[in-house]
Amino acid sequence: MNDIDAWVWWLVGAAALGIPLVVTAMPEFGMLAVGAVAAAVVAGVGGDVVVQVLVFAVVSVALIAVVRPIATRHRAQRPQLATGVDALKGKQAVVLERVNSAGGRIKLAGEVWSARSLDAGQVYEAGQEVDVVDIEGATAIVM
Repeated sequence: MNDIDAWVWWLVGAAALGIPLVVTAMPEFGMLAVGAVAAAVVAGVGGDVVVQVLVFAVVSVALIAVVRPIATRHRAQRPQLATGVDALKGKQAVVLERVNSAGGRIKLAGEVWSARSLDAGQVYEAGQEVDVVDIEGATAIVM
């Protein structure tokens, strides 16, 4: 096998590693593909087969060892987007009709909601601002 064949085979290997990267979305395949491209460069400049394999292994392992933990940390730090009723928890609302443990009405996020107080003895009068602590069905629990 001559030098041109070696770098072509490394590029074929890189392309072959790119297919499972796209299909499975596992970034490790991309890192191995970059290692194969680095080995193709070494083969293209006339490097020995042993050097090619060493470059492939070193580049691939270095990328997996360095990039993967950074990507994992970045993915874990992504803020979670609250939607639906979860997005209403912690919001402030205005009491429209007296709210106690039996019920009442509030204006929350531009809509009228039924509400009840978290504490059985607590009463909120019309015009007061309250905090929504939970949503149970179509009723906001406020304090």
